[in-house]
Amino acid sequence: MLDFDKFTKYSKPGPRYTSYPTALEFSDAFDYDGYLSKLHSQDPSRPLSLYFHLPFCKNACYFCGCNVVFTSKEDKKERYIDYITRELEILSRHINVERSVIQLHFGGGTPTFFDADQLNRIITAIKGYFKNFAKDAEISCEIDPRHINEAQMKVMSDAGFNRVSFGIQDFDEKVQVAVHRVQPYDITKAAMELARKYNMVSVNVDLIYGLPYQSLETFKKTLDLAISLNPDRFAVFNYAHVPWLKKTMRKIDETTLPHPAEKLAIMRYTIDHMEACGYKMIGMDHFAKPEDELFKAIEKGELHRNFQGYTTKGGADLIGIGLTSIGEGSDYYAQNFKEMDAYEAAIDAGKLPHERGVALNEDDRIRQYVIMELMSNFKLDIGRFERLYGVKFDHYFADALETLKPYETDGLVSITPDSISCSTTGTLLIRNIAMPFDAYMKRHASSDKAFSKTV
Repeated sequence: MLDFDKFTKYSKPGPRYTSYPTALEFSDAFDYDGYLSKLHSQDPSRPLSLYFHLPFCKNACYFCGCNVVFTSKEDKKERYIDYITRELEILSRHINVERSVIQLHFGGGTPTFFDADQLNRIITAIKGYFKNFAKDAEISCEIDPRHINEAQMKVMSDAGFNRVSFGIQDFDEKVQVAVHRVQPYDITKAAMELARKYNMVSVNVDLIYGLPYQSLETFKKTLDLAISLNPDRFAVFNYAHVPWLKKTMRKIDETTLPHPAEKLAIMRYTIDHMEACGYKMIGMDHFAKPEDELFKAIEKGELHRNFQGYTTKGGADLIGIGLTSIGEGSDYYAQNFKEMDAYEAAIDAGKLPHERGVALNEDDRIRQYVIMELMSNFKLDIGRFERLYGVKFDHYFADALETLKPYETDGLVSITPDSISCSTTGTLLIRNIAMPFDAYMKRHASSDKAFSKTV
C-alpha cells in the first residue's frame, strides 16, 4: 500500500542518479590523457556496452531535456555519419574491439531521423569494428513514431535490433500543441504494429505527467490509449521543468502546468491503474509485465542502472560514441564534447572527442555501490557491502543513517544490521533515500536549480 501523505512531504531537489558522482561533478580535470589511461587499463574480460548519440531532430519538443541539434538538412546527417565512422576508427586503437558486446543503444535526438540507408551505414560501420556481439545482446533504439517507416524497421531488424522505445508523452491534442509535439494516436499505433511485425522482442513506451494542460481526466484517456497498444514496458516520468538549463522549456507557459496536487493525483491513479491492467511497478517510474526480464531481475536483486535507465546488463564498460555521449568504466565517467565544432575538431586531430568526466576515488566507489544498489534494487545487503569494501557500514555511514531516521520512523525504509530495504512508498522516494549517501550534496544544498524535485 502507498502512503501518499508521507510521500508528498519529502519533495525536494535531488539527482536521478543515472551516475554517481553525478554529471555536476564532471570537469576537464579528467583530461584526455587521463581518459586514455582508463581505456587502456580496462579489464579485457569485461564486456562492452555501446551507446551512440544520434542528436538530430527536425523540430523542438518543448519538454525535452536531451542534447539535440535541430536541422532539416541532409548534408548535416551525412557529415555526422562520416565523423561517427572516424571516431570508431580512433576508438579501435584504444580499446580491444574483440571484447563481447552485450548492449548497443541508439539514443537521441531522433535516431530514426536518419533514413534506412543512413541507419544501415551507421550499423555497418559499428559492426565493421565490433564483431563479437553476444547471442543475448540487447540492441535497442529510441523511436519517434512520427519518424519511422518500414524500410528503417527492416534495417534494424536485419541488424539484430530487438528492443525499441517509443516516445508518446501524452495523447491529448491540447497538451501536444502546447509542447510542440503533435502525434496522433493512429501514427503511434502504426509504428508499434511495425515493430511487432519485425519481431522486436520488447516494445516500450514513454509517458510524461506534469505537462501543460494535463489533468487527471485527460491523463486517464492517455493511459487507456497507451495500454491498448499492449507495450511490454512503460516509463512514466515526472516532467522536470528546468528552463534555466533548457531554453526550449521557456516556451512553455508555466501557468498552464498542473498543480502539484493534480500531478500527485495523476501519479496515484497511474500506479493503481497500471497494476489493475497487469503491469507491475518497478520502483521510481517504470512498469513492466510480470514476465519481463526487468521484473525478474529486481526479484533477484540483479537490476542495474546506467545513463539509459534500468537494465539487466550489468558489469560492462559503457563506451559513449558521438556528440555529448557519456561513457562509464569501473572507476570513471567520460563525456564527449557537446558542441559540434569541438567534436569535429578533435576527430580531425586524430583524437577521441573527450571533453570532461571524473575519475572515481575509493570513497566515490564505495558510495557509488551503495547508491546504485538502492536505486536499482531498492535494498542493500550490508554484509555483502562490507565484504567487498572492507569497511564497517554503520561507522562509515553514521551521518547518512542519522539522516534516514525520519524515513525509518515513517515506515519508508527499514534499516537493520544486515540490510536496508525500502517499503513500497519508499521506492517512490528512492532518490531521497539515496541522497544521504552522496558526499557531494552539501555543495548543492543552497541551490534550487541544481536538480529537479523528487516529487
